[in-house]
Amino acid sequence: MASLIDWHVAIRSLGSESGDQYLVRHTADGVLVAVVDGLGHGPEAAGAAKAALAVLETGPATDLSVLVSRCHESVRGSRGVVLSVAYFGVRTLTWLGVGNVDGVLLRAAPPGTEQLLVRGGVVGRNLPSLDVSRLIVGRGDTLILATDGIDPGFAKGSDLTRMTRPTAERILVDHGKSTDDALVMVVRYVGLEE
Repeated sequence: MASLIDWHVAIRSLGSESGDQYLVRHTADGVLVAVVDGLGHGPEAAGAAKAALAVLETGPATDLSVLVSRCHESVRGSRGVVLSVAYFGVRTLTWLGVGNVDGVLLRAAPPGTEQLLVRGGVVGRNLPSLDVSRLIVGRGDTLILATDGIDPGFAKGSDLTRMTRPTAERILVDHGKSTDDALVMVVRYVGLEE
């Protein structure tokens, strides 16, 4: 199957290793994307994020609550992580976020912005109820995921709606904080050829 998405990512690290990590995993029926932020920064944060990514790379891509539960078990005893995971299927987006990795969905038609619900908590420490959100998506809808190294105001300003195609690099430059690792992922749903 052809890819359902176009994507790009921008990362800035405070040190030699970033605690902010990402994943794009193609499956037979869709694409799993994730942004994981190990608490703090440096090697311990990077280690926690990589442990969560290892689970996301091999677990059941379409069952986000199982994936996050397995991540929780995998990173116990570490600093913990916050994360947002999304699975793109044909015309669908399944979403789950724990902690402060923000998610914004920009609708192509009609134009609009939806802030995706993120539950409080820390994976590996205190896991909230894992309620999954399911949305219908159309060609050109764009998901933006951003760690707490990006000012959360990036989603509230008019900059996003004025951009023809928001880029991860532009959001990082305009809204990145200099005090933490930062990561922005922009995922555009392109759908299947009809």
